[in-house]
Amino acid sequence: MNKDQVKGVGEQIKGKVNETVGKATNNPGKELKGDLQQAAGKVQKAYGDAKEAAKDNAKHKAP
Repeated sequence: MNKDQVKGVGEQIKGKVNETVGKATNNPGKELKGDLQQAAGKVQKAYGDAKEAAKDNAKHKAP
């Protein structure tokens, strides 16, 4: 697991918290912020996943 994967998951969690707080307090801005954080976290985690896959692939193809 690399730092992009960890940060991505962390951002998703923060986003879910913000979304939940926004819904509970009827604050659409906070809810939207949470949705955006979750989306950004998913992108960052996917980037980290791709980096890990490339690293693993390079290891297995090395002579």
